[in-house]
Amino acid sequence: MTAPISRDELKSAIDAGGVVVVDALGGGYYAEQHLPGAVALVESEVAERAATVLPDKDATIVTYCSDTTCGNSHAVAKRLGDLGYNDVRVYREGIKDWKEAGLPVERA
Repeated sequence: MTAPISRDELKSAIDAGGVVVVDALGGGYYAEQHLPGAVALVESEVAERAATVLPDKDATIVTYCSDTTCGNSHAVAKRLGDLGYNDVRVYREGIKDWKEAGLPVERA
């Protein structure tokens, strides 16, 4: 099972530049809004794109989607783990929680 990460832990990691954030929502959701510095990667693209967008298999990677009811972040995290990524965590509360806390988002 992939370890969770809290909003505060994730914000600290983003601020320190110590994490790669993966938006697992796909489609227009990424263009509309995403966490600062996030890259877009959906489950169906992990096998073909992971090595390009996530070249360091030892990097700390955090996946997220909309909220606790969305399974995309867990699906992408599992696929990354299966490909040998060593430190993958999930921000279960997702972008909804991030925005409700008044934290910044980016647009494509």
